[in-house]
Amino acid sequence: MVTQRRELAEMIAAEIQEGMTVYLAGFSHLIPFAAGHEVIRQNIRHLTLCRATPDLLYDQMIAAGTADALVFSYAGNPGVGLLPAFRRAVESGEIAIEEYTHAEMIARLEAGAAGLPFWPLRAEENDLTRFRGRKSVACPYTGESIPVVPALNPDVALLHVQRADEAGNLYVWGLTGDMKEAALAAKRLIATAEKIVPADALRADRDHLLIPGFRVAAVAEVPFGAHPSYATGIYERDTALYQSWTAIARDAAGCQTWLDEWVRHVPDHAGYLARWGRDYLAQLTVPEGGLGLAVES
Repeated sequence: MVTQRRELAEMIAAEIQEGMTVYLAGFSHLIPFAAGHEVIRQNIRHLTLCRATPDLLYDQMIAAGTADALVFSYAGNPGVGLLPAFRRAVESGEIAIEEYTHAEMIARLEAGAAGLPFWPLRAEENDLTRFRGRKSVACPYTGESIPVVPALNPDVALLHVQRADEAGNLYVWGLTGDMKEAALAAKRLIATAEKIVPADALRADRDHLLIPGFRVAAVAEVPFGAHPSYATGIYERDTALYQSWTAIARDAAGCQTWLDEWVRHVPDHAGYLARWGRDYLAQLTVPEGGLGLAVES
């Protein structure tokens, strides 16, 4: 597979269609907000959204009506509280949910990446398994009953990374969370990157290579593509927005107004950044230091 370099809107339109199962990966940082916002902007609907730790991005996508179902393990606004739009949608029956523990969710991706139909887990029964039920297989060696979870193979996984090169290789500094597992389990992988560099520019940084280019279908250069989450070595989390989100999303009408003003009625991600303003974003920018990845002016 040859990685195609695309503009964000073009990539989302070409790769994500209604009814797909989509995994927008990222743990704490590198959450692909720009890509999720473009899904909202293009009004792509009836998605099954998957993610180990859905936070504000999925709250926004659910509020925008993009999702029919959510497959997840833990959902919340990190360090702040719950996700009001998500809770409202669940309680009203607007979306279906399938909840797993973190271990179970990653095991599902591991099975998908390995081409196996399920993954065994040594796990005690818990509230989640009692709610959704669970299946077991008999060990062929001991006869012991072993709990299993089904493989998860999203139609598309989308990552945001600090750097990609022109060959499509994806490089990450800092936490990777579920990014590799989701990328390898998905039928197709696309990515956004803070910056795309020449093919040989990062050969000295091979220990930060997360996914080789032959696995990547398309990549788009999207500076501040994880805002309001953070990108280690480039910019910090926009804590003010995370803290204000609960009040914004708790009111259904106010939540739609925010989506209109910051996503739907903004032409693209560049327009979104322009609304925040250069000075505001500069306050989040990490001075060039240990990683050498600071945002260029």
